[in-house]
Amino acid sequence: VQLQASGGGLVHTGASLRLACAPSERTAATYDMAWFRQAPGKEREFVAAIRRNSGNPYYSNSVKGRFTASRDGRRDTVALQMNSLKPEDTAVYFCAATQKHLILSSLSDGAQYDYWGQGTLVTVSS
Repeated sequence: VQLQASGGGLVHTGASLRLACAPSERTAATYDMAWFRQAPGKEREFVAAIRRNSGNPYYSNSVKGRFTASRDGRRDTVALQMNSLKPEDTAVYFCAATQKHLILSSLSDGAQYDYWGQGTLVTVSS
């Protein structure tokens, strides 16, 4: 599967952005999807994941309560609604997919994902 991420931009602290990840094939029943981010000079960090079939989302503690991951069932797009953005959210955001059946603790492990999008830059100014 190929993934196309979009929706990044430059915003001020407290603003919102909505990222989208468009897969090249249907993924709702066969892929767990996730969002990761990488800030300049830092390691890649897990942001959120969304399960196949159930669509249940999971979040890192740093974004819980501010970000919402969801699937658009009709288009199979995976969205990341980001509210109350902070300067520390500044990063390149990547969407990823895996067909592996991951246990809960492995959803945040980037090494478990086989397919990655090209990334979209989110910059939050103070």
